[in-house]
Amino acid sequence: MIKWLCPRGPVVFGTCTGTARRGGNYDFRRTAMKIKKGKQIYEGKAKKIYRTADPDLFIQHFKDDATAFNAKKRGTIVDKGVMNNKISERLFKLLESEGVPTHFVERTSDRDMVVKSLEIVPVEVVVRNVIAGSMSKRLGIEEGTKAKKPIIEFYYKCDALDDPLINDDTAIALGWASAKDIATIKAMTRKINSVLTKFFARRNLLLVDFKLEFGRHKGQIMLGDEICPDTCRLWDKDTMEKMDKDRFRRDLGKVEEAYQEVCRRVCEG
Repeated sequence: MIKWLCPRGPVVFGTCTGTARRGGNYDFRRTAMKIKKGKQIYEGKAKKIYRTADPDLFIQHFKDDATAFNAKKRGTIVDKGVMNNKISERLFKLLESEGVPTHFVERTSDRDMVVKSLEIVPVEVVVRNVIAGSMSKRLGIEEGTKAKKPIIEFYYKCDALDDPLINDDTAIALGWASAKDIATIKAMTRKINSVLTKFFARRNLLLVDFKLEFGRHKGQIMLGDEICPDTCRLWDKDTMEKMDKDRFRRDLGKVEEAYQEVCRRVCEG
């Protein structure tokens, strides 16, 4: 793990982890089937991370805890961890099949996923296809306005500062990522958005916006974290009904039902 110091104390990153790579001399997926959970080394808002006997592999455990506004609002969404684990597995496998390197190795139980170690880049990437949430409020643009092209934003990954908006130059100048890293992350982000937008559209879901996290494994930039209704805004294309964590953020009700429906469309569709 690595630590990045924020004004209110250290925030730990580097706990979301790597990818299964085919070929070579090491079969991560075969190893994952035998792996056992070791010491817990990190607990975040939605996940716990455990060591394993293999220093290259970790276990990422999905919780039912729900938070919003950088944990200022807290609650529980029943079986959220089970659904997010399953949805993330489906989407990581999809992206891997399209040539996007991810940290995913294997889903080994309802709540556990084996992942490969990453040195996390402390920059959250947000892609916006439709104006909503903080951008709508920040710019005074009506929620639901379609962007003329996908918008890529960077945020400094620091809960103590409420993840402030930054730009490419900030990340490079402060040593969080190189110019090459930023170019790679942007190219991967555009491809991920293209793949996921089409995937969700076929399931009658509009991908409004979503958050990504990246890290380095042996120098290679890979996608980490998770992809699920916690990290994506998803609207039903016919009704424009919100099918994501906004139902929890905005007290809209039927939160579990929305997650269940997204899980059904993603994993069974």
